[in-house]
Amino acid sequence: MGVLTSKSTRRCTRLRVEIPVTVTSLDRKHPLAAECLALVVSPQGCGVRATQPLPAKTPVLLSNLPGGASASAHVANCLPLGKNGKYFLIGLSLYNSANVWGIKDPPKDWDSVAAQSPDPTFSQVAGKGKGEWPYNLFSAHGETHPEKK
Repeated sequence: MGVLTSKSTRRCTRLRVEIPVTVTSLDRKHPLAAECLALVVSPQGCGVRATQPLPAKTPVLLSNLPGGASASAHVANCLPLGKNGKYFLIGLSLYNSANVWGIKDPPKDWDSVAAQSPDPTFSQVAGKGKGEWPYNLFSAHGETHPEKK
């Protein structure tokens, strides 16, 4: 597993992985029940590759996690992967921070973050209007929109 970012730019370390998970939308207006692949994980959430997009704030259930666990989350962001529209990278923010990914010997900074449940970022950012970006929901540190500079 490769470390994507350092603690200096994020709340904690993100790890590159390939973990199959089932993502089920809990919003009837935006149905989705699909096998996806978690590509990046942290105790606060993940980035999953999916074949269809979901709008920000959509509540989801992650199931078939390692060890048979499940976890609830919401969509923080959704970006197309490539230009063909075949895949999307959906950023999911867990409601309760934890190592639901079954990572053995996780980075040390994961321990301090797991104690911060439920995730305060969503409640602090949600509903702030014009300044609200889906990236802000996933991480309060270091996220930028690729089209905004």
